[in-house]
Amino acid sequence: MLDTFKEIWQTMCTNKLRTALTGIAVAWGIFMLIILVTLAQGVLNAFSSTDMAQSPNVIQLWGGYAYKPYHGLPSGRRIQLKEDNLQQIERALPKYVESASGELRNRGTLSSINETATKSYCGVFPDAQYQNVIDVKDGRFINSKDLEEQRKVIVLDGVTSKALFNTTDSVIGKIVQLNGLAFTVVGVYDHEWKSDNYIPYTTAKAITGFNDKISPIRVNIKNVSTIEDGERLEKDIRTELSKSHQFDPTDESALWIWNKFTGVLQTNKALGILNLTLWVIGLLTLITGIVGVSNIMFVSVRERTHEIGVRRAIGAKPRLILSQIILESVVLTTVFGYIGIIMGVFGTEILDYYFSDVEFLSGLKVDIALAFNVTGVLIVSGALAGIFPALRALKINPVEALRTE
Repeated sequence: MLDTFKEIWQTMCTNKLRTALTGIAVAWGIFMLIILVTLAQGVLNAFSSTDMAQSPNVIQLWGGYAYKPYHGLPSGRRIQLKEDNLQQIERALPKYVESASGELRNRGTLSSINETATKSYCGVFPDAQYQNVIDVKDGRFINSKDLEEQRKVIVLDGVTSKALFNTTDSVIGKIVQLNGLAFTVVGVYDHEWKSDNYIPYTTAKAITGFNDKISPIRVNIKNVSTIEDGERLEKDIRTELSKSHQFDPTDESALWIWNKFTGVLQTNKALGILNLTLWVIGLLTLITGIVGVSNIMFVSVRERTHEIGVRRAIGAKPRLILSQIILESVVLTTVFGYIGIIMGVFGTEILDYYFSDVEFLSGLKVDIALAFNVTGVLIVSGALAGIFPALRALKINPVEALRTE
């Protein structure tokens, strides 16, 4: 085996220019493949970090305006969702609805001993932490006991906490005034763009005079796996709520729906197509180099016709000739392919540095899986590039080859 590699190296060194030019094409193909696939993965990483992707099994509902006349009722009616709709959805669709909850959103004056701020606050259920992707850095979120006992507790966003207390230390247990009522801080969270402050839904309801209006409604769904399932469930929810609010089930303006589940599946499908497309473009670029490798292997076989004839005449088995030509092609492709991998790694590092602030790209790194995939592509490509020249070598007649100078 060592003699075989020495012979391969000698062949490559004998034709330095031809080998280098062909190798550059292979390296460039691998470089472009890595860059394109990494960019596609960067888009996927950026989407995966969004709130939509992190809590996909949610359908959100807002009341709209019924623009279609229905059973004698006029068009343009305001549809106001109510607390009773939560139980209505859960009872009507138990197979697909895990739970339904909502929010009471308002603005109020938050104040501590020294500072005052006008901020929005939301009365929520405990599952709002999952639905809104709230990462509590200190303390906890609203829990079921808070709802049952209508506790005056509050979860602040990090910016509001710092503004009210002017400290980066823990503020858990401290008191803030919300519209003149004392609330105990039980949690602090940080978010890229959210700045709501959360209190128990039942407490918010009591503050507003036990108003049963609610918006939005968030439905946690289950037992759905396809876009068709999600769209069917969306239609069923619209139909069910049309019964209590008296609007045409086909009137999409009466109920505004954001189906995060189908949105995530559709986006993932589009990103999958993007990833496949970039793989194809990268592989087509690589094929240019592979064709070059195959061509120089054909030239190599033709130049070594006499040598191959001698080996066949003294008893060399066909599989030895075949394996040597293929191995030489694989080695040539792999050596320059790994040069392309190194170039790709440096290239992605440069892209990651310059595009670190771009929202739709994240984590532009060459991962282990991609490295293994590219290695597999190199080996297969090298074998394919060498197999046809190798078969050509097997067709050489030893007698005719011995006459060749």
